[in-house]
Amino acid sequence: MNAEPPSETTLLVLTPGDDVFIATRDLSPGPHRASNGELVIVVDRVALGHKVAARAIARGEHVVRCNMSIGSATTAIETGAWVHTHNLASDYIATFAERGGLP
Repeated sequence: MNAEPPSETTLLVLTPGDDVFIATRDLSPGPHRASNGELVIVVDRVALGHKVAARAIARGEHVVRCNMSIGSATTAIETGAWVHTHNLASDYIATFAERGGLP
């Protein structure tokens, strides 16, 4: 694990209060800087564009990005963990199917 966080921002905050950050490059575990200045200890390898938990999220809790639920945690997710289909179930918007999306 790196002792020093990168001087560059490697985690993007899309909306204040989001439950996840977005990786701006491939990340290794260790300290990383978010665009809001927060220092985050990333605990997993995370690919560019993937989500990292900005806070601890309980099993069954909705995960919010851009003021909207993007799914529910299928397991407890610790701060700094990779958030993806292995620990998040989709809560798609019902109107998505009405617009021609898959039911």
